[in-house]
Amino acid sequence: MICAKGSAGIGIGMNVLFPEWKNFGKEDMLDAMHNLGINVICVEFEAIHDRVNPEAEAKLDALIEEYLNKGDDSDAVFTFNYSPLISNVCKKHNVKYVAWVYDSPLVSLFSYTIINPCNHVYVFDRALADRFASEGITTVHYMPLAANVRRLDAMHVSPSGNGRGLAPEAVKRVSGDIAFVGSMYNEKHQLYERLSSMPDFAKGYLDGIIEAQMKVQGYFFMEEMLKGPVLEEMKKALDYKPNRDGVETPEYVYANYFLARKLAERERRHLLGMLAEELPDSRVNLYTHNPTPELPGVHNVGAVDYYNDMPYVFKCSRINLNISLRSIQTGIPLRCMDIMGAGGFLMSNYQADLLEHFIPGEDFVYYESDEDLISKCRYYLEHDEERRAIAANGHIKVAAAHTYEDRVRQMFM
Repeated sequence: MICAKGSAGIGIGMNVLFPEWKNFGKEDMLDAMHNLGINVICVEFEAIHDRVNPEAEAKLDALIEEYLNKGDDSDAVFTFNYSPLISNVCKKHNVKYVAWVYDSPLVSLFSYTIINPCNHVYVFDRALADRFASEGITTVHYMPLAANVRRLDAMHVSPSGNGRGLAPEAVKRVSGDIAFVGSMYNEKHQLYERLSSMPDFAKGYLDGIIEAQMKVQGYFFMEEMLKGPVLEEMKKALDYKPNRDGVETPEYVYANYFLARKLAERERRHLLGMLAEELPDSRVNLYTHNPTPELPGVHNVGAVDYYNDMPYVFKCSRINLNISLRSIQTGIPLRCMDIMGAGGFLMSNYQADLLEHFIPGEDFVYYESDEDLISKCRYYLEHDEERRAIAANGHIKVAAAHTYEDRVRQMFM
């Protein structure tokens, strides 16, 4: 059951129970905890999304009794993302619960359990942290995401003796001028499509605010635009009722889960198609699960594995795009940390938190409009030395202050 036993370090003697599910970052987090001397007890826990599950609660009861010192602030339960169920169990046992959120949106944050005194919840979006603070909630804090730079640096493009090199024949698949790794949100039965029964005026209104939001960087206004007759029509088409322990509003759910994802589909399709058309001599690669026949000029390479393949894309692509899901209002998406941590050149839409930790034009580059994106991609494809210097600076900044070890120290020590 103990999946990472700590070596001698500043965390020696600390026990952390890690109910883990299928999430990014598990291996990197375990590596950091091990390096800092923390004893980690892992257990599979797919019930993290459940609000009530007596069997899962009993399992956690037994694990806490066996492995943790109740009431001792040095021991803790840790998860990626926030679980109201786990929070309630930790409250019962007087055990510290540390949750590091990397998903956005995450409706479980709006459970009334968020105020449980055992909670130490860290979100990567400054605007979201401020939203909770404005309501007097003291259990939610701002914490950027991270990269395992040591692991990423060991992934060499040329074959190496450590077995982690990339064979020459595999380099072509991960190489290109411009790359985007991520979902195109073009799956069938997308939530937005379930609103199809709305009258034309309501559909037109929603399309209008989606198109308007596409043109505005740095401010997410769709949630506040959902009110009156349009909101009532959305409820008629597909009613949303808050969780029994939740205080989330229908406006929050519709804006962040329905509209923001539809916007991402349109925006990503538009930007990638535009780059392929405006820069025809450049290879634009898309790494995603679903086919994209509507983008004939874009090379859809298929999905890549997060740990084993994706870092090579960032290392071998001259420009790596980040096109944020707009529900991330100011935060630095995990993809940005992944790119810079791997030593890749980051071209991102505007995200305010990026400017809090990195210098634009020195560590990364951001674009402000369609025309600006085309212009900057063309410029940096023609200025390799400058582009490589910016990528190197971003990598240095991440290695210096944004590793998993940095975050473990901040959260636990």
